[in-house]
Amino acid sequence: MDKRSITVTVNGATRTAEVEPRLLLAHLLRQGLGLTGTHIGCDTTNCGACTVLVDNTAVKSCTMLAVQTDGHEVTTVEGMAKASELHPVQEGFREEHGLQCGYCTPGMMMSAMALLQRNPDPTEEEVRWALSGNLCRCTGYQNIVKAVLWAAAKMKPAEV
Repeated sequence: MDKRSITVTVNGATRTAEVEPRLLLAHLLRQGLGLTGTHIGCDTTNCGACTVLVDNTAVKSCTMLAVQTDGHEVTTVEGMAKASELHPVQEGFREEHGLQCGYCTPGMMMSAMALLQRNPDPTEEEVRWALSGNLCRCTGYQNIVKAVLWAAAKMKPAEV
């Protein structure tokens, strides 16, 4: 099959790859670039474990073609933290016990990041709606919602 050269910025680094037109973004990230934090749970967009940000919009990478990211910016869970510092969303999941087995966690975190970028002060209902495309089979979601609200509070600018 013919391959196509794409250039995509992943977690701030420009990457070039030769990909088949049918290659899914999830497979490029995991096998092609070694970014295994993006999990594949269903291949049908039902679970959300593969959620990443493309140009700051949450997308399910199991049904997006890698060629569609040519010239775009992709952020994975590996790109959240800076150096040795956790991102507030990651801190929130730790502080509020927002994970159990951890399989859904990267996708949940990416969906939470997308929400907080467009709405820095969400209500509980808005958090639940933003995460509604992500399934967790271990928790009752309450601590996940608390984790996102914790991150939102931490990310708020200090009042003068």
